[in-house]
Amino acid sequence: MSEDVRSTQQQVWFITGSSRGFGRALVTAALDAGDLVVATARRPEALARELEEYAGRVLTLPLDVTSPDAAHAAIDAALARFGRIDVLVNNAGYANVSPVETSDDDDFRAQFETNFWGVYNVTKAALPTLRRQGSGTVVQFSSIGGRVGGSPGIASYQAAKFAVDGFSRSLAAETAPFGVRVMVVEPSGFATDWAGSSMTVHPVPEAYDETVGAMNRLVRQGTSGGAGDPERAAEIIVRTVRRGPVPSHLLLGVNAVTMALDYSRRQLAEASAWEKVSRSADFAEPYPVELPPQET
Repeated sequence: MSEDVRSTQQQVWFITGSSRGFGRALVTAALDAGDLVVATARRPEALARELEEYAGRVLTLPLDVTSPDAAHAAIDAALARFGRIDVLVNNAGYANVSPVETSDDDDFRAQFETNFWGVYNVTKAALPTLRRQGSGTVVQFSSIGGRVGGSPGIASYQAAKFAVDGFSRSLAAETAPFGVRVMVVEPSGFATDWAGSSMTVHPVPEAYDETVGAMNRLVRQGTSGGAGDPERAAEIIVRTVRRGPVPSHLLLGVNAVTMALDYSRRQLAEASAWEKVSRSADFAEPYPVELPPQET
């Protein structure tokens, strides 16, 4: 599909986690752009009332993304109403706080069920439609933490976001011949409910106070909130999707850009420093070679 055709054609969006945060902002941004929207949430009743002014252009549906059957049913309902899906947005997700050592296993797994398997379930349910259409854009919400990692206390969430990125890279390679595009969105801190009522902070043992505790006090219990504007972010995503090529990864927010560039520079420096050692593992390469000098 050419950029000109895509930018003027009314598109059908299917958005998970639409009741608040990025999902809610995206629903409004897509509707205000003149598009059609399938807005899904665990409890869509209040959302339906909020969107009454868009009657005829929006369909609200219940969806628990952890259920493959529910994902297929929601996709079928979307197709029955609008006949196609042009933009699939996997936004539903949440994070709870606890050190790995003291994490409740069921809670750790439950987060992964939503944050990764929910993406898998909804994407897989939509793929036959996107393939038959020969077009479509899959927007996968990750975070800058899903690129750089290392945030104490949210290991399940960040592990899932790393998994979403790996999954999406393979998905992009598999579906490119069908005209399907995949874009991973990597925000930094935004003024959403991610660190509010959506998050459960489990007791942090004293031994982890300087890592998990400090991060929780700085980021998740601060009073200033995230620097990012969800409405601006939603408009950027809508504008980006309506053009021709999309970036494989879309950073959103000053901190996201800063952290990504710093991480890439450190990765390159480390790979370069260890290049001879790394190459020496192959049969044809000189061996042994000296390790890089130790930092003092």
